[in-house]
Amino acid sequence: MDRRALHAALIEARIPGGYYRIEGVHEPAPTPPDFLALSRAADGGWETGAFERGAYEVIARHPDEAAACAHLLSLLV
Repeated sequence: MDRRALHAALIEARIPGGYYRIEGVHEPAPTPPDFLALSRAADGGWETGAFERGAYEVIARHPDEAAACAHLLSLLV
C-alpha cells in the first residue's frame, strides 16, 4: 500500500480527515491541534508519529512506505 491507497482506505473507512496527515497526499488546513502523521524521515526511511499540544513524537520508524502506511492504518481503523 502506498500513501494514496492509504488515503483512499481511510476515506472509505470514514475516518475524519482532521485525525491524520499524510505527507504529500493529505495535509489538512487549517492544521488540527492533535493528529497522527505519516512522513518521510530525514534518513530516507518512513515514520509514523503524533502531534499533540504542538509537539511531535515519533511512534515508530519503518524501512519503507508500505510498512509505514500499514502502521498508520492500524492506528486509525
